[in-house]
Amino acid sequence: MPFPFTPGLTEPRLVDLSDPSGDLIIDGDRGDLEAALAAGDVDALSRIGGSFAAVAQEGVTIRLARTIGRPLRYFVAKRSSGPYLVVADRIDAIARYCVEHGIGWQFHPSYTRLVPAHFVTELDQIGCPDPNPRYRRFFTPAIGRGTPDHAGLGEAYLAALEETVGRIFDRLPPAAPIGVALSGGADSTAVAWSVLAAARSRGAAGRVRFYTLSIGEAADRSSAEAVARALGVAPRWTAVEAPLDDVSLPDAVRVIEDYRPLDVQCAAAMLALARNLRRAEPGLVYLFDGDGGDENWKSYPLEDSEITIRSVLNNPLLYHEGWGVDSIKHSLTYSGGFSRGVVRGYAPARAFGFIPVSPLAMRGPIAAALAAPLSDLVGQDVDRLLALKGSVIRAGLGGRGVDLPIAEKRRFQHGAIADPGPRLGASRSELRAIHERRFAAPAGDDHDPARNDPERAALPA
Repeated sequence: MPFPFTPGLTEPRLVDLSDPSGDLIIDGDRGDLEAALAAGDVDALSRIGGSFAAVAQEGVTIRLARTIGRPLRYFVAKRSSGPYLVVADRIDAIARYCVEHGIGWQFHPSYTRLVPAHFVTELDQIGCPDPNPRYRRFFTPAIGRGTPDHAGLGEAYLAALEETVGRIFDRLPPAAPIGVALSGGADSTAVAWSVLAAARSRGAAGRVRFYTLSIGEAADRSSAEAVARALGVAPRWTAVEAPLDDVSLPDAVRVIEDYRPLDVQCAAAMLALARNLRRAEPGLVYLFDGDGGDENWKSYPLEDSEITIRSVLNNPLLYHEGWGVDSIKHSLTYSGGFSRGVVRGYAPARAFGFIPVSPLAMRGPIAAALAAPLSDLVGQDVDRLLALKGSVIRAGLGGRGVDLPIAEKRRFQHGAIADPGPRLGASRSELRAIHERRFAAPAGDDHDPARNDPERAALPA
């Protein structure tokens, strides 16, 4: 049954500040995406590949959707005539809009909502109180139905990655230079191989260059150089050197608008890479990376979290989406898992004009990984789980006759920075304080309704 319009509100208000230039849509285009979303057609959305974020409206209903690689937020604002929705990629964009339109007193960063990845989020604008959003999934991968053989899993995973990379490659401008962030680990090495294979098959290998952040004599530098030599692209590999002073946790908090320490540390290193790579390559836009591979294969230590091996095995999308939109642990403000954490790489890259391309975070490779029957493969053994990703990727490459050196697993910030000293040592509470201070009321602002917005007095209590 459709909801009535709010009295006095002739149409739903929607302010869309999102930036579609970061989309990488395959198997469709922006028009297909917007039409499917406006109709609430989850089947049509499921057939549109790549990475995207979008918003559409139908009557009083506003629908939002995003894949895991593209952030999208919303904020319910109020006027005396009724509610309206402000949508943007970033929290600070919403905050600026509210201040500029005299409703800054309504805003707090925790009032914004991150659209959960892989769902259509539906909101009905009917006035106060607003109903809860409804969620409908448009990505429903088969879980655990693949072979328990590492070689078979590696073949399927590499095939999904190569198909995704090839389709992305064909959507990029024909003469555009292409960069690959290479650490020498399993994920970036698999992506580097796939990008190079796609380029070579199209006679465009000369467009591809490889970059490794090096702050001091960091471990990634030698690992990535070894991979570049094995791939035969050493002349097109560059160590992007940066000073330790370029690593700033406060800057990272400002850019990613989040405060989880490991994500902030990663973002700080990514900012150093993006800043110095932009200086060296002013014309480079598309930058491939291996972000998402750890989430696909649950390749994180468990001892530093509340997560158990049972949690991992019983919640296949836990690392991608958190505990799920129907869980008491689900945070509306930030969503969960990589759905939240993707900003660690996305936002720093966008801040310096890059379009980050994370094919392992797209649905084809995610689905190929989720087909792995984890219980059969690892049982309850955490060490076997942590070793699984490297074994599968080596097997997939080996099936192609490719033998590449793959470095031991380490986080980006640890492999890229030789000696961070105290620079990566801030606590979650310290980082959260930095984040919240950005949005504190200006000095002297007593939040007087007449000063900010005379309509405030007309709002419902």
